[in-house]
Amino acid sequence: MKALVISGGGSKGAFAGGVAQYLIQEQHRDYDLYLGTSTGSLLVSHLALHKVEKIKGIYTSVNQKSIFSHVPFKIKKKHGAVNISINHINVLINFFRGSKTFGESLNLKKLIRNSITEIEFLQLKSSPKDIIVTVSNLSLNQVEYKSIKDFSYDEFIEWIWISCNYTPFMTLVRKNGCEYADGGLGCMVPIEEAVKRGATEIDAIILQTEVNHLNKLPSRNPFSLMTNMFTFMLDRIEYQNIKIGKFAANNKNVIINFYYTPTVLTTNSLIFDKEKMTKWWDSGFEYAKFKNETINQIPV
Repeated sequence: MKALVISGGGSKGAFAGGVAQYLIQEQHRDYDLYLGTSTGSLLVSHLALHKVEKIKGIYTSVNQKSIFSHVPFKIKKKHGAVNISINHINVLINFFRGSKTFGESLNLKKLIRNSITEIEFLQLKSSPKDIIVTVSNLSLNQVEYKSIKDFSYDEFIEWIWISCNYTPFMTLVRKNGCEYADGGLGCMVPIEEAVKRGATEIDAIILQTEVNHLNKLPSRNPFSLMTNMFTFMLDRIEYQNIKIGKFAANNKNVIINFYYTPTVLTTNSLIFDKEKMTKWWDSGFEYAKFKNETINQIPV
């Protein structure tokens, strides 16, 4: 049983899309399980349908307004560097409206609904493939994995959206009496879950470099400090997920093929720049091609 696992990573998901495009279209790989966290959950349904060009069109055309209904920060470019600061007016308006988060991502929910039709959902649900998205249940302090087999169209669309909600910058969702947020807060790379569900070979796309290549600049304001802290936390979670996933795979003799980003794509994955994301998609495709060609050239 083959599985495709895609980690969280916000806008860096464009790179994962490029890697997956090569694996599906050029290597003709078909998977029984598709597991995604955050941005990975946005990709897996389209990839399972083999509608690569459709999801590529979405990833290479979005901007901040496509994701946020209330943008919590300002983006300023100076001398080629990007500086992020809090958008005080938007944040205050959000708090006055009773929100618990700095920003809201209701536009993302609309985008997901518009990109996955009910017909496509039913096609996937009736197929032998399983699509699983990762969410974090903050009330019960646990990670949950939501399979397309268990939900209606409206419910599964909402779970995909919840998986992507990077709180406290995006919407905190109350559902079934619990508060839910981005799956990456608990599990960035659901390799262990793929093993538990019976995968014997896993292609894992990790939206991070295998080795740290970057010393971050000092935080310029409280908002950039907060984003740096969350990035640090998620990087540590990702590292532990991979370590645990490798251990689980070794115990079951499961093969894992890792695809890390070869370079640092961005230091803030909440910035959605369609020009950069188009380049990342293409670079993901070329990287997967290079890696597979290199492996095939190694003499046995």
